[in-house]
Amino acid sequence: MADAIYTAQMQAHCDRFEAALPGYMPRTGGLQTTVAQAMAYACASGGKRIRPVLLLEFCRLCGGDAEAAMPFAAAIEMIHSYSLVHDDLPCMDNSLMRRGRPSTHAVYGETMALLAGDGLLNLAFETMLRATGLPPANALAAASALADAAGIDGMVGGQVIDLESEGKDIDLTVLEALQRGKTAALLIAACVMGTRLAGADPEKEQAARVFGENVGLSFQIVDDILDVTATAQQLGKPVGSDAVNEKVTYVSLLGLEEARRLASERTAAALEALDVFGTEADSLRRLAQALLTRDH
Repeated sequence: MADAIYTAQMQAHCDRFEAALPGYMPRTGGLQTTVAQAMAYACASGGKRIRPVLLLEFCRLCGGDAEAAMPFAAAIEMIHSYSLVHDDLPCMDNSLMRRGRPSTHAVYGETMALLAGDGLLNLAFETMLRATGLPPANALAAASALADAAGIDGMVGGQVIDLESEGKDIDLTVLEALQRGKTAALLIAACVMGTRLAGADPEKEQAARVFGENVGLSFQIVDDILDVTATAQQLGKPVGSDAVNEKVTYVSLLGLEEARRLASERTAAALEALDVFGTEADSLRRLAQALLTRDH
């Protein structure tokens, strides 16, 4: 997937991130080895690595040191991975597959998966606090963006709306509030963190925020479309789970064609936000367009 959505420049970010990530995982060998292994398992399942790549690219785009930003890229992927571990638990979506392999609780059990998620949440902030080579004010501002995105006004809050909306009729306003928290919040944070680590001006930070929000919402719309048009083999996870759990999606609410139109509209807004960066942002433009047309 990465080859299809990333330019060589962004693929280089991804490759460097994959090489660096194991170094941020907790050591094994002690009495906590099992949970450390579960944490590493949750983070090692690959995926598109969109969040860390966005962080590194926006940092580079704004004149920052992408290598020094690597701990923050690791931190946001830890937060994302923990959210997937918890999302798959029996008390949430009860999914036994994630990214084409058994989910963390299917391998390590529900209790250890719960603790692995908790461990990753804390490790993310430990990792950012230990980072060096960046202006402290920039590092603090970036960490603050991630804290905001991961909390009740962001990802956690989106999950709450999701759970409390099951089996209910909700309108587009509520659905978009849900997905701004559950899906878009971390993508927004990735973009904003990159600009803050580079010390970018408010105009560029706001452009990054608008890009992240619209890419995030478009990404979720496409996910909802694929949940009814793709196969489990393509997605590496069960399909049709939203219908089983009686969740309102963009497709169930708007229909396929209107959902596709809205995804295209969101992508266009994301592309427009990049104007302030000029042609240097072409890799991000390609990413936004590729995510819109992906088939898995």
